[in-house]
Amino acid sequence: MELDRPRVAANAAHVLSERAVRLAEIHVYPVKGARGVALDRTDVLAGGLRHDRRFMLLDADGVFLTQRTVPKLARLTTALEGDFLVLGAEGLGNAAVPLAAEAHEGPRRRVRVWDDEVDAVVVGGEAAELCAEHLHAHCTLVYMPPDVVRPVEAPFGQAGDRVGFADAYPVLVATRASLADLNARLAAPVPMDRFRPNLVIDGGEAFEEDRYARVRVGLQTFRMPKRCARCTVTTVDQATGAVGKEPLRTLATYRADGNKVYFAQNAIPDLEGSVAVGDDVEYLEPL
Repeated sequence: MELDRPRVAANAAHVLSERAVRLAEIHVYPVKGARGVALDRTDVLAGGLRHDRRFMLLDADGVFLTQRTVPKLARLTTALEGDFLVLGAEGLGNAAVPLAAEAHEGPRRRVRVWDDEVDAVVVGGEAAELCAEHLHAHCTLVYMPPDVVRPVEAPFGQAGDRVGFADAYPVLVATRASLADLNARLAAPVPMDRFRPNLVIDGGEAFEEDRYARVRVGLQTFRMPKRCARCTVTTVDQATGAVGKEPLRTLATYRADGNKVYFAQNAIPDLEGSVAVGDDVEYLEPL
Protein backbone atom coordinates (compact mmCIF):
# COMPACT_ATOMS: atom_id res chain seq x y z
CA MET A 1 0.00 0.00 0.00
CA GLU A 2 1.36 3.39 -0.95
CA LEU A 3 1.78 5.87 1.91
CA ASP A 4 -0.01 9.19 1.83
CA ARG A 5 3.25 11.14 2.13
CA PRO A 6 1.72 14.63 2.57
CA ARG A 7 -0.45 13.32 5.40
CA VAL A 8 2.47 11.53 7.05
CA ALA A 9 4.56 14.72 6.83
CA ALA A 10 1.72 16.79 8.26
CA ASN A 11 1.25 14.35 11.15
CA ALA A 12 4.97 14.37 11.88
CA ALA A 13 5.02 18.17 11.88
CA HIS A 14 2.04 18.17 14.23
CA VAL A 15 3.82 15.83 16.66
CA LEU A 16 6.97 17.97 16.55
CA SER A 17 4.86 21.08 17.17
CA GLU A 18 3.24 19.46 20.20
CA ARG A 19 6.65 18.56 21.61
CA ALA A 20 8.11 22.03 21.03
CA VAL A 21 9.11 24.01 24.09
CA ARG A 22 8.04 27.63 23.83
CA LEU A 23 7.39 30.73 25.88
CA ALA A 24 3.66 30.71 26.56
CA GLU A 25 3.13 33.67 28.90
CA ILE A 26 4.85 36.86 30.04
CA HIS A 27 3.81 38.65 33.24
CA VAL A 28 5.06 41.75 35.00
CA TYR A 29 3.99 43.01 38.42
CA PRO A 30 4.53 46.78 38.42
CA VAL A 31 3.64 47.10 42.13
CA LYS A 32 5.16 44.48 44.41
CA GLY A 33 2.36 42.32 45.78
CA ALA A 34 -0.36 43.71 43.52
CA ARG A 35 -1.98 41.97 40.55
CA GLY A 36 0.13 41.47 37.45
CA VAL A 37 -0.14 42.36 33.77
CA ALA A 38 0.05 39.84 30.91
CA LEU A 39 2.13 40.92 27.89
CA ASP A 40 2.85 39.57 24.43
CA ARG A 41 6.44 40.83 24.45
CA THR A 42 8.72 42.89 26.67
CA ASP A 43 12.25 44.17 27.14
CA VAL A 44 14.60 42.28 29.41
CA LEU A 45 16.75 44.67 31.46
CA ALA A 46 19.56 43.92 33.88
CA GLY A 47 17.18 44.29 36.81
CA GLY A 48 14.36 42.20 35.30
CA LEU A 49 11.54 42.66 32.81
CA ARG A 50 10.69 46.28 32.00
CA HIS A 51 8.27 47.78 34.59
CA ASP A 52 8.42 44.70 36.82
CA ARG A 53 8.29 45.56 40.53
CA ARG A 54 9.51 49.12 40.17
CA PHE A 55 6.86 50.31 42.64
CA MET A 56 6.22 49.11 46.18
CA LEU A 57 3.99 49.86 49.15
CA LEU A 58 5.42 50.50 52.63
CA ASP A 59 3.90 50.32 56.07
CA ALA A 60 4.26 53.11 58.63
CA ASP A 61 7.75 51.86 59.53
CA GLY A 62 9.01 51.93 55.95
CA VAL A 63 8.90 48.14 55.55
CA PHE A 64 7.59 46.59 52.33
CA LEU A 65 4.08 45.14 52.15
CA THR A 66 3.26 41.85 50.41
CA GLN A 67 0.40 39.37 50.27
CA ARG A 68 2.09 37.40 53.05
CA THR A 69 0.64 39.85 55.55
CA VAL A 70 -1.81 41.80 53.37
CA PRO A 71 -3.59 39.33 51.04
CA LYS A 72 -5.94 42.10 49.95
CA LEU A 73 -3.09 43.36 47.77
CA ALA A 74 -4.11 40.65 45.30
CA ARG A 75 -7.19 42.72 44.48
CA LEU A 76 -5.22 45.86 43.68
CA THR A 77 -5.16 45.83 39.88
CA THR A 78 -2.47 47.21 37.60
CA ALA A 79 -2.44 48.09 33.91
CA LEU A 80 0.16 49.55 31.56
CA GLU A 81 -1.48 52.21 29.41
CA GLY A 82 0.93 54.20 27.27
CA ASP A 83 3.30 56.09 29.54
CA PHE A 84 1.27 55.38 32.67
CA LEU A 85 0.74 52.70 35.26
CA VAL A 86 -2.96 52.60 36.15
CA LEU A 87 -3.92 51.27 39.57
CA GLY A 88 -7.46 50.20 40.34
CA ALA A 89 -9.54 48.80 43.19
CA GLU A 90 -13.15 47.70 43.32
CA GLY A 91 -15.42 50.59 44.24
CA LEU A 92 -12.57 53.11 44.20
CA GLY A 93 -12.00 53.65 40.49
CA ASN A 94 -8.56 54.12 38.95
CA ALA A 95 -5.53 56.34 39.41
CA ALA A 96 -2.57 56.80 37.07
CA VAL A 97 1.13 57.08 37.84
CA PRO A 98 3.81 58.02 35.26
CA LEU A 99 6.16 55.18 34.32
CA ALA A 100 9.07 57.33 33.16
CA ALA A 101 11.93 57.66 35.61
CA GLU A 102 12.11 61.41 34.87
CA ALA A 103 8.68 61.81 36.47
CA HIS A 104 10.01 60.51 39.79
CA GLU A 105 12.78 62.88 40.78
CA GLY A 106 11.40 63.96 44.14
CA PRO A 107 12.89 63.48 47.60
CA ARG A 108 14.26 60.02 48.38
CA ARG A 109 13.95 57.93 51.49
CA ARG A 110 15.47 54.68 52.71
CA VAL A 111 13.18 51.67 52.39
CA ARG A 112 13.61 48.04 53.36
CA VAL A 113 13.08 44.88 51.29
CA TRP A 114 13.95 41.87 53.41
CA ASP A 115 17.51 42.54 54.60
CA ASP A 116 18.25 45.19 51.96
CA GLU A 117 17.94 48.94 52.45
CA VAL A 118 17.80 51.06 49.31
CA ASP A 119 16.76 54.54 48.22
CA ALA A 120 13.33 55.10 46.71
CA VAL A 121 11.22 58.08 45.64
CA VAL A 122 7.92 58.70 47.41
CA VAL A 123 4.97 58.77 44.98
CA GLY A 124 2.13 60.92 46.25
CA GLY A 125 -1.19 61.88 44.75
CA GLU A 126 -4.32 59.93 43.91
CA ALA A 127 -2.58 56.60 43.33
CA ALA A 128 -1.13 56.55 46.84
CA GLU A 129 -4.49 57.58 48.28
CA LEU A 130 -6.27 54.83 46.36
CA CYS A 131 -3.87 52.19 47.75
CA ALA A 132 -4.34 53.38 51.32
CA GLU A 133 -8.11 53.43 50.97
CA HIS A 134 -8.17 49.96 49.41
CA LEU A 135 -6.02 48.49 52.18
CA HIS A 136 -7.76 50.47 54.96
CA ALA A 137 -4.34 51.30 56.37
CA HIS A 138 -1.65 53.93 56.21
CA CYS A 139 0.81 53.09 53.44
CA THR A 140 3.29 54.85 51.19
CA LEU A 141 3.80 54.20 47.50
CA VAL A 142 7.44 54.39 46.38
CA TYR A 143 9.37 54.01 43.12
CA MET A 144 12.88 52.62 42.58
CA PRO A 145 14.85 54.90 40.20
CA PRO A 146 17.09 53.18 37.64
CA ASP A 147 20.27 54.54 39.24
CA VAL A 148 19.56 52.61 42.45
CA VAL A 149 21.39 49.27 42.40
CA ARG A 150 20.15 46.48 44.65
CA PRO A 151 22.42 43.43 44.21
CA VAL A 152 21.03 39.95 43.64
CA GLU A 153 20.97 37.69 46.68
CA ALA A 154 24.47 36.48 47.62
CA PRO A 155 26.15 34.13 46.87
CA PHE A 156 24.06 33.29 43.81
CA GLY A 157 24.58 36.47 41.80
CA GLN A 158 27.61 37.75 39.91
CA ALA A 159 29.17 41.20 39.87
CA GLY A 160 26.71 43.58 38.22
CA ASP A 161 23.60 41.45 38.81
CA ARG A 162 20.76 43.57 40.16
CA VAL A 163 17.11 43.34 41.11
CA GLY A 164 14.26 45.79 41.65
CA PHE A 165 11.71 45.34 44.44
CA ALA A 166 11.30 41.60 43.73
CA ASP A 167 12.18 39.39 46.69
CA ALA A 168 15.70 38.46 45.58
CA TYR A 169 16.01 37.76 41.84
CA PRO A 170 15.09 39.73 38.71
CA VAL A 171 13.09 37.00 36.89
CA LEU A 172 11.00 33.98 37.85
CA VAL A 173 10.56 31.12 35.38
CA ALA A 174 7.78 28.53 35.75
CA THR A 175 6.49 25.74 33.50
CA ARG A 176 3.03 24.47 32.67
CA ALA A 177 4.27 20.87 32.88
CA SER A 178 5.30 21.35 36.51
CA LEU A 179 1.98 22.99 37.33
CA ALA A 180 0.13 20.08 35.69
CA ASP A 181 2.12 17.65 37.86
CA LEU A 182 1.10 19.58 40.97
CA ASN A 183 -2.54 19.93 39.95
CA ALA A 184 -2.78 16.17 39.39
CA ARG A 185 -2.15 15.82 43.13
CA LEU A 186 -4.64 18.48 44.27
CA ALA A 187 -8.34 18.04 44.96
CA ALA A 188 -8.92 21.43 43.32
CA PRO A 189 -6.39 22.63 40.72
CA VAL A 190 -4.79 26.05 41.07
CA PRO A 191 -3.92 28.49 38.27
CA MET A 192 -0.39 29.58 37.47
CA ASP A 193 -0.98 33.03 38.96
CA ARG A 194 -0.60 31.54 42.45
CA PHE A 195 3.15 31.46 41.75
CA ARG A 196 3.39 34.94 40.22
CA PRO A 197 5.96 34.03 37.54
CA ASN A 198 7.42 36.34 34.91
CA LEU A 199 8.00 33.77 32.18
CA VAL A 200 5.81 30.68 31.72
CA ILE A 201 7.13 27.88 29.52
CA ASP A 202 4.94 25.37 27.71
CA GLY A 203 6.26 21.94 26.71
CA GLY A 204 8.88 19.66 28.15
CA GLU A 205 8.72 17.49 31.27
CA ALA A 206 7.54 18.35 34.76
CA PHE A 207 10.35 20.02 36.73
CA GLU A 208 12.73 19.70 33.80
CA GLU A 209 13.76 23.27 34.61
CA ASP A 210 15.39 22.01 37.83
CA ARG A 211 17.96 20.02 35.88
CA TYR A 212 19.64 22.90 34.04
CA ALA A 213 21.77 25.90 34.95
CA ARG A 214 20.63 28.17 32.09
CA VAL A 215 17.74 28.63 29.70
CA ARG A 216 17.47 30.33 26.33
CA VAL A 217 14.23 32.11 25.43
CA GLY A 218 14.35 33.31 21.85
CA LEU A 219 17.71 35.10 21.63
CA GLN A 220 17.78 35.89 25.34
CA THR A 221 19.60 33.69 27.86
CA PHE A 222 19.16 33.50 31.62
CA ARG A 223 21.16 31.87 34.37
CA MET A 224 19.05 29.78 36.77
CA PRO A 225 21.18 29.69 39.93
CA LYS A 226 18.54 28.61 42.42
CA ARG A 227 15.10 27.07 42.73
CA CYS A 228 12.45 29.37 44.15
CA ALA A 229 11.46 28.69 47.76
CA ARG A 230 7.72 29.23 48.11
CA CYS A 231 5.77 30.94 50.87
CA THR A 232 2.18 31.54 51.92
CA VAL A 233 1.55 33.87 48.96
CA THR A 234 0.89 30.69 46.94
CA THR A 235 -2.14 30.05 49.18
CA VAL A 236 -3.75 33.40 48.29
CA ASP A 237 -6.45 33.32 45.61
CA GLN A 238 -5.27 36.05 43.25
CA ALA A 239 -8.81 36.87 42.14
CA THR A 240 -10.43 37.22 45.57
CA GLY A 241 -7.65 37.57 48.15
CA ALA A 242 -9.02 34.56 50.07
CA VAL A 243 -6.38 32.49 51.88
CA GLY A 244 -6.31 28.68 52.08
CA LYS A 245 -3.72 25.96 52.66
CA GLU A 246 -3.11 24.74 49.12
CA PRO A 247 -1.02 24.32 47.09
CA LEU A 248 1.71 24.79 49.70
CA ARG A 249 0.53 21.85 51.81
CA THR A 250 0.69 19.42 48.88
CA LEU A 251 3.96 20.84 47.54
CA ALA A 252 5.49 20.14 50.95
CA THR A 253 4.82 16.42 50.50
CA TYR A 254 7.12 16.06 47.49
CA ARG A 255 8.94 19.33 46.77
CA ALA A 256 10.49 20.00 50.17
CA ASP A 257 14.19 20.23 50.91
CA GLY A 258 14.91 20.86 54.56
CA ASN A 259 12.40 23.40 55.81
CA LYS A 260 11.74 24.95 52.39
CA VAL A 261 9.35 24.05 49.58
CA TYR A 262 10.32 24.71 45.96
CA PHE A 263 8.47 25.52 42.73
CA ALA A 264 9.83 27.41 39.68
CA GLN A 265 13.30 28.79 39.03
CA ASN A 266 14.88 32.11 39.92
CA ALA A 267 16.62 33.55 36.88
CA ILE A 268 19.12 36.29 36.01
CA PRO A 269 19.52 37.77 32.50
CA ASP A 270 22.93 37.26 30.90
CA LEU A 271 22.44 40.37 28.77
CA GLU A 272 19.72 42.89 28.07
CA GLY A 273 17.38 42.09 25.19
CA SER A 274 13.75 41.11 24.68
CA VAL A 275 11.38 38.14 24.76
CA ALA A 276 8.03 37.44 23.13
CA VAL A 277 5.26 34.89 23.54
CA GLY A 278 5.94 32.07 21.09
CA ASP A 279 9.73 32.28 21.38
CA ASP A 280 11.49 28.90 21.25
CA VAL A 281 12.90 27.76 24.57
CA GLU A 282 15.98 25.59 25.09
CA TYR A 283 17.44 24.44 28.38
CA LEU A 284 21.24 24.73 28.59
CA GLU A 285 24.04 23.37 30.79
CA PRO A 286 22.66 20.23 32.47
CA LEU A 287 23.44 20.05 36.18
